[in-house]
Amino acid sequence: MSDSDIQKLTAEIAKLNNHKFLRAHDSYHKMMLFQLLRGISFGLGSVLGATILVSFVGFWLSKIEFVPLIGDYAAQIAREIMHELPDTER
Repeated sequence: MSDSDIQKLTAEIAKLNNHKFLRAHDSYHKMMLFQLLRGISFGLGSVLGATILVSFVGFWLSKIEFVPLIGDYAAQIAREIMHELPDTER
């Protein structure tokens, strides 16, 4: 290997060592904190997404009146949701 190749490799290794991923995982405590925050973010996003999806599906199903079983069940869910909301949000 020539000196220029060694210098290029040294520069690339320095860039790799300064990468955000490696800096976040260079100690056990940083890695655990990173994974904890990642898990909290994933869980919160999943819950919020599922809540929005279920509310849209429930609202949509409550509008279906021609299918007796689904329409009655969805209307009951909508009534329960509206009953639980404070008066300011209705």
